[in-house]
Amino acid sequence: MTSGAGGELESQIHRYLDHLAVERGAAKNTLSSYGRDLTRYEHYLTSRSITDLAEVTEEDVREFLVALRRGDPDRDEVPLADSSVARTLVATRGLHKFALAEGMTATDPAHAVRPPKPARRLPKSLAIDEVVAILEASGGSGPSETPRSLRDRALMELLYSCGARISEAVSLDIEDFVAETGAILLRGKGGKERMVPVGGPAIAAIEAYLVRGRPALVSKFNPAMFLNSRGGRLSRQSAWQVLVDSAGRAGLDKSVSPHTLRHSFATHLLDGGADVRVVQELLGHASVTTTQVYTLVTVSAMREVYATAHPRAR
Repeated sequence: MTSGAGGELESQIHRYLDHLAVERGAAKNTLSSYGRDLTRYEHYLTSRSITDLAEVTEEDVREFLVALRRGDPDRDEVPLADSSVARTLVATRGLHKFALAEGMTATDPAHAVRPPKPARRLPKSLAIDEVVAILEASGGSGPSETPRSLRDRALMELLYSCGARISEAVSLDIEDFVAETGAILLRGKGGKERMVPVGGPAIAAIEAYLVRGRPALVSKFNPAMFLNSRGGRLSRQSAWQVLVDSAGRAGLDKSVSPHTLRHSFATHLLDGGADVRVVQELLGHASVTTTQVYTLVTVSAMREVYATAHPRAR
């Protein structure tokens, strides 16, 4: 803590930390974290010639958050991530709430200040050739054909062909696949059902599995489409592992998740000119706002192409 001009401010912060330790029984790590955050706050306020919490305004608190995200090279302070800014705001708001309750201030300037919204994370999408490599590496027909390789290829083809969630795929029953119409019935979140089209390669892979693979896996009646080696329904975790193993055999040096093929499905459709509301229906999103995040991916891709191809992009 600082001293001198900021003496009253330092005393107020100490009183709050003592309150947390004695009356609230805060853990040692919590006190240490709050102490660091409030020391930073004290430095900021004293740099603005504020020496008492009663002088702080809502604008001061808001500008403090901006300063945290910007960093201070003079103090060797790097910009903080949004999560760290949010944590510091918790300590700051706690301090001002305490000061109001104890009669140190007449108002709480931090009451209406909210933490910064976390940056929107764009879905991870694979390039088309990377998806094809995963599909090819998942197995299928040929000299090395096995019931499991047929199952894995059908599963991977299905995930990419119709954008199914991996949980939707493993919950499929045989009767949900309608080969005559090239469609499959998916049961999404909240039990909502949707019929979606399936592409030719996926239909061929599913039919090959149902004819030559699944009969060797089933031991007793089971309506599930995708079975494990014991004849039971394939689990979500096992299906995820099929994807990870296939990506490894394909030589991809990036991580993949259960949603990787789903993200790629949506992105490639939009890249190809599909209407966002059609993609919304295919994905089973309740709101088009959820689907629109994929348009950010395609815009990012277009920006990269523009930057490298246009003579006056830079």
